[in-house]
Parts: sequence; C-alpha cells; structure tokens
Amino acid sequence: MFAQRSFLDYGVVGTGATDYPPGPFEPLLGIQSCVTRTDSQGNVWGPNQRVTVEEALRIYTLHSAYASFEEDVKGSIEVGKLADLVMLGADPTQVDPMTIKDITVERTIVGGKTVYEA
Repeated sequence: MFAQRSFLDYGVVGTGATDYPPGPFEPLLGIQSCVTRTDSQGNVWGPNQRVTVEEALRIYTLHSAYASFEEDVKGSIEVGKLADLVMLGADPTQVDPMTIKDITVERTIVGGKTVYEA
C-alpha cells in the first residue's frame, strides 16, 4: 500500500512490487490494490492514494522498467523492445476494479515466444 497517488502527483516514479517477502506476489492483485486501496479483509487504507487503472498499469510496467534502468528494452510494447507480455482474459480498465485480481492470464509471451497458454 504505497502512496502511489502522492508519488505520481509529486513526479516520483513509483513502481509496482511483487518481490517482497510478505507477499502476495500476483501483479494483478497489486494493480487492484493501487486502484481500490482495499485489503483482503475489505478494509480501505488511504483512499486518497487511489490511482486509476491506467496509472496502475503504468506503475507496474513503464515505471518498473525505469526503476531497473531497462526502460529502453522493457515496460511497453514497441519495436525493438523485448516481447515479454501477458494476454489477459479481460480488459482491466473495463471490469469492476474489485475483480482485477480475478482476470485470467490467457497467454504469457517471453522473448516473443509463448511460454504459457491457458
């Protein structure tokens, strides 16, 4: 539950994190948390720190690539960048924000090759 709204408003490049020991590790759950600021028990934490789905996606993609000094090869789908991406079963911007974590991953592509397909 980082203060992502404040980070964005003050020009800080905040990132999404899925590698901290307490977990959980699912990126879609992290994106949902950024948007809803709601924990697994339904408690809302810092509602003034909510961000839009589009902003949360940017935090987890472009901002994370920037933080690892890899924005030239990761973080967005562009010619010349690594073709590492997932295809989701629904558009996160079009579902109830409380269900983002439940969107299925239909395919995972790494280096332009499918490594997982539902």
